[in-house]
Amino acid sequence: MAALRRAWPALAAYLAVRLCGLLAVAALARAKGHGVWPTLAASWDSNWYLDIAADGYTDTLGTRVNDNNLAFFPLYPLLVRALSPLTPGSPASVGLLLAVFSSFLAAWGVFAVGDRLHGRRVGTLLTVVWGALPVAVVQWMGYTESLFTALCAWALYAVLTGRWYWAGALASLAGLTRPTGIALAAAVTCAALLACRRLPRGPLRAAAVTGAVIAPLGWLGFVSWVGLRVGRIDGYFAVQRLWKNEWDGGRATLLELRQQFLYASRPPLFVLLVSAVLIVSAVLFLLCLADRQPLPLLIFTGVLLLVVLGSAGVYFPRARFLLPGFPLLLPVARALARARRLSTVAVLLGAGVLLSAWAGAHMLLVWDGPP
Repeated sequence: MAALRRAWPALAAYLAVRLCGLLAVAALARAKGHGVWPTLAASWDSNWYLDIAADGYTDTLGTRVNDNNLAFFPLYPLLVRALSPLTPGSPASVGLLLAVFSSFLAAWGVFAVGDRLHGRRVGTLLTVVWGALPVAVVQWMGYTESLFTALCAWALYAVLTGRWYWAGALASLAGLTRPTGIALAAAVTCAALLACRRLPRGPLRAAAVTGAVIAPLGWLGFVSWVGLRVGRIDGYFAVQRLWKNEWDGGRATLLELRQQFLYASRPPLFVLLVSAVLIVSAVLFLLCLADRQPLPLLIFTGVLLLVVLGSAGVYFPRARFLLPGFPLLLPVARALARARRLSTVAVLLGAGVLLSAWAGAHMLLVWDGPP
């Protein structure tokens, strides 16, 4: 396949970056007497997804805090359940392998978007930078970020190439994967409706209309199903409130940042890392606006930032929630591509890879909260 041959240097570089991160986790896990496999395959949210794959969803709202699995979207556990009888090993192993496989599909999609917009060099650098993010270790864990990023990347690529059926279908699947699937649905639907204005009547316009309609169905379908299951129209949002997760326009985020930088004498290192990711992501979005990125990418990253930064929920996983926002990294990839000295690029990328490896090991084996 010509597209895969064009992408293989980026995928090989991505593999090398993530192997460095895996070695760091393995080394620290050995020093602490922990196993690498349970750390990656069966911890925190991984266990929630595995329980859903095994036993399904609860059918009541309840009152217990942080204890209702209806907060977790269904595509990933459904795939784990479907693949487990066909694959040797435990469901946890299947979930981990699914995440790793999805990470390569995601890396390929990230490259495809970068290559489409700015050429092969930028696409390759974009893939490497995405693989070297501070919390990129989650890409090889039993979590949904890799699957979600793969769906987002290829949906956005489908939008950029005018493949509206694919864009709508992939966006709908993303809406069944994570709550932030609403960001991709908004991007695809808006882009498709705008395309309808310039497309002549016929199959192309019909495809764009269909893509616009399909894109939000996954997210809306699950949210509606949760409401029916618990017997109230706002059932999904009631579940989120039990997880102390409500949208407050960013007030809680600003209060947390103020607490860390003005009042806390010794804030946890991982929390500071999360805060740095949030601040840098907001700055990168402004750079994306200045670069006049294609509107679908801006809508996707803009809504993603609004959801993540505007949430009053648990603070610690926010950096992980932004992993699918790879278009935010395009200004970085373009700047690296314009660098005159290859040695400068190598030093910067090498430092980023080492930081990512250290941060991943610290997040999983030193920090005692969720990644």
